[in-house]
Amino acid sequence: MKPGVSNNAPPDGPLAPGLYIVATPIGNLGDITLRAIETLRRCDGVACEDTRVTGKLLKHLGISKPMWRYDDHAEQRDRERLIESMRTRAVVLVSDAGMPLVADPGFRLVNAARGEGIAVTVIPGPSAVIAGLALSGLPNDRFLFAGFLPAKDKARRDTLEALAGIEATLVFYETAPRLLKSLAAIGEIMRYREIVVARELTKLHEECRRGLSAGLIAWYESHPPKGEIVLLIGPPEDHGHEEIDPDALLRTALEAMKPSQAAAHVAKATGLERRALYARAMELQRE
Repeated sequence: MKPGVSNNAPPDGPLAPGLYIVATPIGNLGDITLRAIETLRRCDGVACEDTRVTGKLLKHLGISKPMWRYDDHAEQRDRERLIESMRTRAVVLVSDAGMPLVADPGFRLVNAARGEGIAVTVIPGPSAVIAGLALSGLPNDRFLFAGFLPAKDKARRDTLEALAGIEATLVFYETAPRLLKSLAAIGEIMRYREIVVARELTKLHEECRRGLSAGLIAWYESHPPKGEIVLLIGPPEDHGHEEIDPDALLRTALEAMKPSQAAAHVAKATGLERRALYARAMELQRE
């Protein structure tokens, strides 16, 4: 086998030495692939963000393997030790959930392995980015994943302003405590853009809510969010003012607000006349 070429050993033989990038479930443990299970069974050890999290998965699968912590704080010497192990052993790299290297540690390790001519193999599987995009119903022919939005207000605004002109669906990871601030910033900078909050994907309380900023803010003010969040923003060319559906926005707002409040929120978000929106909100509530 040539250096740097991925290894695909037969399922009944030992894994060749090298690095194996393995995707793990983002919530539902049933989403792990057969190939991922087989690779974890046959490897010599697992490099992971948190040995407690990965330990639970391995226990669920009935697998016992040595685990080595490898996270954002890993040092050069940690990578060097793993690289040396890969010369004679099959080392799996996992993140706490989903596809490693997608807003998770591993970039430097993969680069170092390739630089040393060590075989690198990917075992693909669950990804919150792709799951959220598929569930959202937003255009998916072009999308940009931009990781986590910054925590500080100015940096968050600067990031959103820099991305606002990109003609693609924007995808971010977000935390529950910062969601309302992010929704407010999106509403100010991309006023007429449709937003999707995909929360707790594949888990018992999975949720996907879609609307403009004001309606989503109203909902999450009344229903404080929990868990992991994928935040998506529709592309500018498909979500202009002329394509706004007032009824859809009002229905979303009415789930958390009185008709007068819902009308005020939608009016603020769209520039539509508040009195007409109130009348329509009353009709929708009677339906």
